[in-house]
Amino acid sequence: MNPLLTLLQPYPFERLRQLFSGVTPNPALRPISLGLGEPKHATPAFIQQAMIEAIGRTPSGLASYPATQGEPALREAFAQWLKKRYALDVDPATQMLPVSGSREALFALTQTVVDPGARQHGHEKPFVVCPNPFYQIYEGATLLAGAQPYYVVSDPARNFAPDWAGVPAAVWARTQLLIVCSPGNPTGAVMPLSEWQMLFELSDRHGFVIGSDECYSEIYFRDDAQGGAPLGGMEAAAQLGRLDFKNLISLTSLSKRSNVPGMRSGFVAGDASIIKQFLLYRTYHGCAMSPVVQAASTAAWRDEQHVVENRALYRSKFAQVTPLLAEVLDVALPDAGFYLWAKVKGNDTDFARDLFALYNVTVLPGSYLAREAQGSNPGAGRIRMALVAETAECVEAARRIAQFVKSRT
Repeated sequence: MNPLLTLLQPYPFERLRQLFSGVTPNPALRPISLGLGEPKHATPAFIQQAMIEAIGRTPSGLASYPATQGEPALREAFAQWLKKRYALDVDPATQMLPVSGSREALFALTQTVVDPGARQHGHEKPFVVCPNPFYQIYEGATLLAGAQPYYVVSDPARNFAPDWAGVPAAVWARTQLLIVCSPGNPTGAVMPLSEWQMLFELSDRHGFVIGSDECYSEIYFRDDAQGGAPLGGMEAAAQLGRLDFKNLISLTSLSKRSNVPGMRSGFVAGDASIIKQFLLYRTYHGCAMSPVVQAASTAAWRDEQHVVENRALYRSKFAQVTPLLAEVLDVALPDAGFYLWAKVKGNDTDFARDLFALYNVTVLPGSYLAREAQGSNPGAGRIRMALVAETAECVEAARRIAQFVKSRT
């Protein structure tokens, strides 16, 4: 077996299952889960219809092998969306590829970029730098690529913004890939242009690739007067005159934007030279998108009205839930995303276990989303709540959490 598999840590939800093992939740209350970040809003009917119609279509239904690069119509839909959303001109033929969701793409991109045999500094492994707390695929992809994760210190006073400036020069010199997440999971923080400029300058100096995870970009709460839609990585590059998107790959997905997590559909775009190598990897990896999913994805990317309506649902939900929780927890409306990242009194795992036992509400301990690094686990003493269910269910969960917190004081 691949010995690198032994380096993988249990996934957060496996750790949560172990935490709840032997605990009997209050049977008088129906279960409510705020643990898994899986969209629960209804999938738009037109996307489902596009998939149904594509099944019977020949040869673009199920009667032929799909091309790894995807159909021209799908890549053109990507390009049109990037133009409308970020005012970007991107070549559909050379600067973008369909992927099976951002998780698969993050993992595959890391395998493409990392050279585990590079030993510029003795026998030390190359680094993949990432935020802390972070989406756990970053770490798993790094370890299985033969690299070493470097977890950047985050600042709770700045909504857990990573302290990129505090990363030692010796670390950047060994870095082959930097993974950023904006809007962030779990904090919802959005990176400003100044932060992007710093990272691009570091990339130019040290030669590493930047992978920008942007799967939460279409769920945001700021209006135009407050900055509006979150800044994207390629958008930042263009504003700074980096029109070739050198050493930058942005990754996005339909799962959150269009409520289709089961489709496993998204795309990557950016530096054409990296896209070329990524296509080569994916050709052998065997992950071409089904023609049926391509048809439904094309329809989804071409429509924006359902995205506006979805965003309005989240805005209404957060407007009702956040004040209820803010009365008892240190929590505030994020910039974007569908998580609340709350500080709790005492141990976060004890909080999650006792809440589950007494009130049948599931939340994710913040320490499960981070690693002990530079002397501390930045997720300790916090919980992540995914407000993905319908509003009434989330409001009920918030009321139970408020009762639970009050009963502990």
